[in-house]
Amino acid sequence: MHNLKDVLLRAQQQRVAVGHFNVSDLVLLKAVFTAAQELKVAVIVGASEGERAFMGIHQIAALVKSLRDEYDFPVFLNADHTHSLAGAEEAAKAGFDSVVFDLSAKPFEENIRQTREAVSTLKAINPSFLIEGEIGNIGSGSEIHEVMPDPSKGLTTSEEARQFVDETGIDILAPAVGNMHGMSRSMVRGESKQHLEIERIAAIRKAVAVPLTLHGGSGTDDDDFRRAIIAGITIIHINTELRVTWRRTLEDSLAGKPDEVVPYKILPLVVESVTEVVKSRLRLFSNPGSVAQERSPNS
Repeated sequence: MHNLKDVLLRAQQQRVAVGHFNVSDLVLLKAVFTAAQELKVAVIVGASEGERAFMGIHQIAALVKSLRDEYDFPVFLNADHTHSLAGAEEAAKAGFDSVVFDLSAKPFEENIRQTREAVSTLKAINPSFLIEGEIGNIGSGSEIHEVMPDPSKGLTTSEEARQFVDETGIDILAPAVGNMHGMSRSMVRGESKQHLEIERIAAIRKAVAVPLTLHGGSGTDDDDFRRAIIAGITIIHINTELRVTWRRTLEDSLAGKPDEVVPYKILPLVVESVTEVVKSRLRLFSNPGSVAQERSPNS
Protein backbone atom coordinates (compact mmCIF):
# COMPACT_ATOMS: atom_id res chain seq x y z
CA MET A 1 0.00 0.00 0.00
CA HIS A 2 2.04 2.94 -1.34
CA ASN A 3 -0.67 5.59 -1.29
CA LEU A 4 -0.49 7.89 1.71
CA LYS A 5 -4.22 8.64 1.72
CA ASP A 6 -5.05 4.92 1.92
CA VAL A 7 -2.45 4.35 4.63
CA LEU A 8 -3.98 7.12 6.74
CA LEU A 9 -7.51 5.82 6.15
CA ARG A 10 -6.49 2.36 7.33
CA ALA A 11 -4.76 3.84 10.38
CA GLN A 12 -7.93 5.78 11.23
CA GLN A 13 -10.03 2.64 10.96
CA GLN A 14 -7.63 0.59 13.09
CA ARG A 15 -7.07 3.35 15.66
CA VAL A 16 -3.31 3.32 15.24
CA ALA A 17 -0.95 6.14 14.28
CA VAL A 18 1.61 6.60 11.53
CA GLY A 19 4.95 7.90 12.74
CA HIS A 20 6.36 11.07 11.15
CA PHE A 21 10.08 11.68 11.74
CA ASN A 22 12.02 14.67 10.48
CA VAL A 23 15.38 14.23 8.81
CA SER A 24 18.09 16.67 7.84
CA ASP A 25 20.86 14.29 6.78
CA LEU A 26 21.42 10.77 5.48
CA VAL A 27 22.11 9.44 8.99
CA LEU A 28 18.60 10.31 10.18
CA LEU A 29 16.99 9.08 6.95
CA LYS A 30 18.80 5.73 7.19
CA ALA A 31 17.72 5.36 10.82
CA VAL A 32 14.05 6.17 10.15
CA PHE A 33 13.83 3.88 7.14
CA THR A 34 15.70 1.01 8.85
CA ALA A 35 13.38 1.14 11.87
CA ALA A 36 10.21 1.15 9.75
CA GLN A 37 11.49 -1.62 7.50
CA GLU A 38 12.45 -3.84 10.45
CA LEU A 39 9.00 -3.39 12.02
CA LYS A 40 7.20 -3.56 8.65
CA VAL A 41 5.13 -0.43 9.27
CA ALA A 42 4.52 2.56 7.02
CA VAL A 43 6.39 5.72 7.91
CA ILE A 44 6.43 9.39 6.94
CA VAL A 45 9.71 11.25 6.51
CA GLY A 46 9.41 14.96 7.25
CA ALA A 47 11.51 17.78 5.88
CA SER A 48 10.86 21.32 7.09
CA GLU A 49 11.78 24.43 5.12
CA GLY A 50 15.16 24.57 6.86
CA GLU A 51 15.80 20.86 6.38
CA ARG A 52 14.86 21.08 2.70
CA ALA A 53 17.17 24.03 2.22
CA PHE A 54 20.03 22.08 3.81
CA MET A 55 19.54 18.76 2.01
CA GLY A 56 18.08 20.06 -1.24
CA ILE A 57 14.39 19.63 -1.99
CA HIS A 58 14.94 17.49 -5.09
CA GLN A 59 17.71 15.52 -3.40
CA ILE A 60 15.60 14.47 -0.40
CA ALA A 61 12.72 13.64 -2.76
CA ALA A 62 15.03 11.46 -4.86
CA LEU A 63 16.42 9.67 -1.82
CA VAL A 64 12.98 8.80 -0.43
CA LYS A 65 11.71 7.74 -3.85
CA SER A 66 14.72 5.46 -4.30
CA LEU A 67 14.00 3.75 -0.97
CA ARG A 68 10.31 3.35 -1.79
CA ASP A 69 10.99 1.96 -5.26
CA GLU A 70 13.99 -0.25 -4.50
CA TYR A 71 12.46 -1.88 -1.42
CA ASP A 72 8.80 -1.62 -2.50
CA PHE A 73 8.09 -0.08 0.90
CA PRO A 74 5.49 2.47 2.10
CA VAL A 75 7.76 5.37 3.03
CA PHE A 76 6.30 8.82 2.33
CA LEU A 77 7.70 12.34 2.19
CA ASN A 78 6.07 15.37 3.81
CA ALA A 79 7.01 19.03 3.39
CA ASP A 80 6.73 19.93 7.06
CA HIS A 81 5.73 23.43 8.28
CA THR A 82 5.68 25.24 4.96
CA HIS A 83 4.73 28.89 5.36
CA SER A 84 4.28 30.01 1.76
CA LEU A 85 2.33 28.84 -1.26
CA ALA A 86 5.49 29.02 -3.36
CA GLY A 87 7.22 26.60 -1.00
CA ALA A 88 4.25 24.24 -1.07
CA GLU A 89 4.11 24.32 -4.87
CA GLU A 90 7.82 23.53 -5.03
CA ALA A 91 7.28 20.46 -2.82
CA ALA A 92 4.31 19.27 -4.88
CA LYS A 93 6.28 19.56 -8.11
CA ALA A 94 9.33 17.85 -6.57
CA GLY A 95 7.34 14.69 -5.83
CA PHE A 96 6.50 15.06 -2.14
CA ASP A 97 3.41 13.18 -0.95
CA SER A 98 2.06 15.91 1.33
CA VAL A 99 2.63 19.33 2.82
CA VAL A 100 1.91 21.01 6.14
CA PHE A 101 0.67 24.38 4.92
CA ASP A 102 1.19 26.22 8.18
CA LEU A 103 -0.37 29.65 8.46
CA SER A 104 -1.39 29.14 12.08
CA ALA A 105 0.34 32.38 13.13
CA LYS A 106 -2.09 34.38 10.99
CA PRO A 107 -5.61 35.40 12.08
CA PHE A 108 -8.05 32.50 11.83
CA GLU A 109 -10.07 33.90 8.90
CA GLU A 110 -6.91 34.75 6.97
CA ASN A 111 -5.58 31.24 7.61
CA ILE A 112 -8.81 29.84 6.16
CA ARG A 113 -8.71 32.08 3.09
CA GLN A 114 -5.10 31.40 2.15
CA THR A 115 -5.29 27.68 2.96
CA ARG A 116 -8.39 27.31 0.77
CA GLU A 117 -6.52 28.98 -2.10
CA ALA A 118 -3.51 26.72 -1.50
CA VAL A 119 -5.66 23.58 -1.62
CA SER A 120 -7.06 24.63 -5.01
CA THR A 121 -3.63 25.45 -6.43
CA LEU A 122 -1.85 22.36 -5.11
CA LYS A 123 -4.56 19.90 -6.15
CA ALA A 124 -4.27 21.30 -9.70
CA ILE A 125 -0.59 20.34 -9.66
CA ASN A 126 -1.19 16.86 -8.21
CA PRO A 127 -4.69 15.69 -7.21
CA SER A 128 -3.24 13.02 -4.89
CA PHE A 129 -1.03 15.52 -3.05
CA LEU A 130 -2.31 15.81 0.54
CA ILE A 131 -2.60 19.21 2.22
CA GLU A 132 -2.51 19.57 5.98
CA GLY A 133 -3.73 22.75 7.64
CA GLU A 134 -2.85 23.90 11.15
CA ILE A 135 -4.80 25.92 13.70
CA GLY A 136 -3.98 26.91 17.26
CA ASN A 137 -0.62 27.54 18.88
CA ILE A 138 1.95 24.75 19.18
CA GLY A 139 5.09 26.87 18.98
CA SER A 140 7.76 26.42 16.34
CA GLY A 141 11.14 24.76 15.98
CA SER A 142 12.82 21.82 17.67
CA GLU A 143 14.41 23.82 20.43
CA ILE A 144 15.58 22.90 23.91
CA HIS A 145 13.76 25.21 26.34
CA GLU A 146 14.62 26.01 29.93
CA VAL A 147 10.87 25.95 30.55
CA MET A 148 8.31 24.85 27.97
CA PRO A 149 5.87 27.51 26.69
CA ASP A 150 2.38 27.33 28.18
CA PRO A 151 0.45 24.86 25.95
CA SER A 152 -2.94 26.00 27.29
CA LYS A 153 -2.82 29.19 25.23
CA GLY A 154 -4.26 28.98 21.72
CA LEU A 155 -5.88 25.57 22.03
CA THR A 156 -8.11 24.40 19.17
CA THR A 157 -11.85 24.00 19.72
CA SER A 158 -14.01 21.44 17.94
CA GLU A 159 -16.03 24.29 16.41
CA GLU A 160 -12.90 25.89 14.95
CA ALA A 161 -11.78 22.52 13.63
CA ARG A 162 -15.09 21.87 11.89
CA GLN A 163 -15.18 25.33 10.32
CA PHE A 164 -11.57 25.17 9.17
CA VAL A 165 -11.94 21.76 7.52
CA ASP A 166 -15.29 22.61 5.92
CA GLU A 167 -14.15 25.93 4.50
CA THR A 168 -10.67 24.96 3.28
CA GLY A 169 -11.07 21.41 1.96
CA ILE A 170 -7.85 20.24 3.59
CA ASP A 171 -7.01 16.52 3.77
CA ILE A 172 -5.42 16.54 7.24
CA LEU A 173 -5.80 18.79 10.29
CA ALA A 174 -3.16 19.69 12.89
CA PRO A 175 -4.86 21.04 16.05
CA ALA A 176 -3.40 22.40 19.26
CA VAL A 177 -4.34 19.93 22.01
CA GLY A 178 -1.68 20.53 24.67
CA ASN A 179 1.20 19.65 22.38
CA MET A 180 4.16 21.96 21.87
CA HIS A 181 7.26 21.87 19.67
CA GLY A 182 10.64 21.24 21.27
CA MET A 183 11.55 19.83 24.67
CA SER A 184 12.49 21.31 28.02
CA ARG A 185 15.80 20.41 29.62
CA SER A 186 13.92 18.39 32.23
CA MET A 187 12.24 16.43 29.42
CA VAL A 188 15.61 15.74 27.83
CA ARG A 189 16.81 14.41 31.21
CA GLY A 190 13.68 12.27 31.51
CA GLU A 191 12.46 14.15 34.60
CA SER A 192 9.19 15.45 33.14
CA LYS A 193 6.71 14.72 30.36
CA GLN A 194 4.35 16.61 28.09
CA HIS A 195 0.66 15.86 28.63
CA LEU A 196 -2.19 16.13 26.14
CA GLU A 197 -5.86 17.08 26.37
CA ILE A 198 -7.42 13.76 25.41
CA GLU A 199 -11.04 14.90 25.67
CA ARG A 200 -10.29 17.79 23.33
CA ILE A 201 -8.81 15.36 20.80
CA ALA A 202 -11.91 13.17 21.00
CA ALA A 203 -14.19 16.18 20.51
CA ILE A 204 -12.24 17.35 17.46
CA ARG A 205 -12.20 13.83 16.06
CA LYS A 206 -15.99 13.75 16.36
CA ALA A 207 -16.30 17.13 14.65
CA VAL A 208 -14.20 16.36 11.55
CA ALA A 209 -13.68 13.36 9.30
CA VAL A 210 -10.12 14.08 8.17
CA PRO A 211 -7.06 12.54 9.87
CA LEU A 212 -5.61 14.46 12.81
CA THR A 213 -1.91 15.15 13.27
CA LEU A 214 -0.12 15.60 16.59
CA HIS A 215 2.85 17.91 16.09
CA GLY A 216 5.51 18.38 18.76
CA GLY A 217 5.31 14.80 20.01
CA SER A 218 8.81 14.69 21.51
CA GLY A 219 8.80 14.37 25.28
CA THR A 220 5.16 13.29 25.48
CA ASP A 221 4.09 10.76 28.09
CA ASP A 222 3.69 7.29 26.56
CA ASP A 223 0.26 6.74 28.10
CA ASP A 224 -0.87 10.08 26.67
CA PHE A 225 0.28 8.91 23.25
CA ARG A 226 -1.79 5.73 23.58
CA ARG A 227 -4.90 7.57 24.73
CA ALA A 228 -4.47 10.25 22.06
CA ILE A 229 -4.29 7.64 19.31
CA ILE A 230 -7.36 5.83 20.59
CA ALA A 231 -9.14 9.22 20.84
CA GLY A 232 -8.43 10.00 17.19
CA ILE A 233 -4.83 11.03 16.41
CA THR A 234 -3.60 9.44 13.16
CA ILE A 235 -0.15 11.00 12.57
CA ILE A 236 2.46 11.78 15.24
CA HIS A 237 5.49 14.01 14.62
CA ILE A 238 8.79 13.30 16.38
CA ASN A 239 11.84 15.46 15.73
CA THR A 240 13.60 16.81 18.82
CA GLU A 241 14.02 13.34 20.36
CA LEU A 242 15.90 12.22 17.24
CA ARG A 243 18.08 15.31 17.20
CA VAL A 244 18.99 14.92 20.88
CA THR A 245 19.96 11.28 20.31
CA TRP A 246 21.83 12.21 17.12
CA ARG A 247 23.96 14.78 18.93
CA ARG A 248 24.58 12.78 22.10
CA THR A 249 25.63 9.67 20.20
CA LEU A 250 27.80 11.60 17.75
CA GLU A 251 29.63 13.20 20.67
CA ASP A 252 30.11 9.78 22.28
CA SER A 253 31.35 8.26 19.04
CA LEU A 254 33.83 11.08 18.46
CA ALA A 255 35.06 10.88 22.04
CA GLY A 256 35.51 7.12 21.75
CA LYS A 257 37.50 7.45 18.52
CA PRO A 258 39.52 10.66 18.96
CA ASP A 259 41.86 9.91 16.04
CA GLU A 260 39.27 8.61 13.59
CA VAL A 261 38.53 10.83 10.58
CA VAL A 262 36.48 8.43 8.40
CA PRO A 263 32.79 9.38 8.58
CA TYR A 264 31.47 5.91 7.82
CA LYS A 265 33.40 4.58 10.81
CA ILE A 266 32.11 7.28 13.14
CA LEU A 267 28.46 7.52 12.09
CA PRO A 268 27.13 3.91 12.30
CA LEU A 269 26.73 4.22 16.08
CA VAL A 270 24.56 7.31 15.50
CA VAL A 271 22.41 5.47 12.97
CA GLU A 272 21.99 2.57 15.39
CA SER A 273 20.99 4.78 18.32
CA VAL A 274 18.49 6.86 16.36
CA THR A 275 17.05 3.68 14.83
CA GLU A 276 16.27 2.37 18.31
CA VAL A 277 14.45 5.59 19.25
CA VAL A 278 12.37 5.42 16.07
CA LYS A 279 11.58 1.74 16.61
CA SER A 280 10.40 2.37 20.16
CA ARG A 281 8.02 5.07 18.91
CA LEU A 282 6.76 3.04 15.97
CA ARG A 283 6.01 0.07 18.23
CA LEU A 284 3.92 2.30 20.48
CA PHE A 285 2.13 4.09 17.64
CA SER A 286 1.23 0.86 15.82
CA ASN A 287 -0.03 -0.88 18.96
CA PRO A 288 -1.47 1.78 21.31
CA GLY A 289 -3.69 -0.73 23.10
CA SER A 290 -0.73 -2.49 24.66
CA VAL A 291 -0.03 -1.65 28.31
CA ALA A 292 3.47 -3.09 28.26
CA GLN A 293 5.26 -1.06 25.63
CA GLU A 294 9.03 -0.79 25.44
CA ARG A 295 9.98 2.71 26.50
CA SER A 296 12.01 5.01 24.33
CA PRO A 297 15.63 5.67 25.39
CA ASN A 298 14.54 9.31 25.80
CA SER A 299 11.31 8.48 27.65
